Amino acid sequence: MILRLSQKLNARIKGGMLSALPLHENPFLDWSAQAFAVERAEYVLVSNTRSLFSMVLADVVFADTARFTERVLGVIRAALEGAGHGATDRPTAPAVEPVRLAKSLDRSVTGSMNELIAHATALLADGDSSVTAVGVRLNDVLLSALARGGSVAYGKPQDAFAELVATRNDDRPSSEWS
Repeated sequence: MILRLSQKLNARIKGGMLSALPLHENPFLDWSAQAFAVERAEYVLVSNTRSLFSMVLADVVFADTARFTERVLGVIRAALEGAGHGATDRPTAPAVEPVRLAKSLDRSVTGSMNELIAHATALLADGDSSVTAVGVRLNDVLLSALARGGSVAYGKPQDAFAELVATRNDDRPSSEWS
């Protein structure tokens, strides 16, 4: 699994020198993360690198990479199960493999995550939504990075992720989902 960190987040967890890695061959095992603050509270946005399907972490312990990655994996599993893509759904259940930390993939992903952070900041500042609810709402935001071309200029992370799941279900036999 690849976990791509922003420079700010990498400095916070003392991740050391990050290398640039290509997209993981399994799109469900490639995630990006950025830290942000709302008022005095610290949060982390975690997004699937390919689909930008996202969740927000609160009360993050930035002590070390092992604790941080363990927390991120738990939140990813919980969010996928909450969205109906959990342990019973083979393609999105995170495989058991080491987590490799890497640099952010490209400006398109970083820019889209910055836009999602702006939405999350507004929602969290209102105080009317839980962190989980904010993550769910972020997956309904229109993003130009997810445009399919033609007359469709924007896409939603939840739709892009569902399309990934459908594509993977159609392309591979069930024995290859790990």
